[in-house]
Amino acid sequence: MARRVLKQRLAACVTLTPLRSLYHWQGAIETATEVQLLFKTDSARLTALQELVHRLHSYSCPEWLHWPVTASAGYGAWLGAELTAPLSLDAGPPGPEDPAAAADPAG
Repeated sequence: MARRVLKQRLAACVTLTPLRSLYHWQGAIETATEVQLLFKTDSARLTALQELVHRLHSYSCPEWLHWPVTASAGYGAWLGAELTAPLSLDAGPPGPEDPAAAADPAG
């Protein structure tokens, strides 16, 4: 998923953090080993990014949080340049020949 987002220029960077979560789900407390993805993007791409993540995610209700931030001038310039660079031609969703790509958070 992270590579797909990057190829489509919906984020300039994705940080993947392995973690263990405990949460309420359908009347029970569940435990899961997960990978949390932190997408660095701009507000113009937020809706498209959210739609792609929800389409590719294996959960029916994936965690989706966003908040405004202030970046340093250098990081902000880098982010803007990466988000506006030409799109990759290989940015479509995984095909039936690659079912594991959608399940792998880095995929």
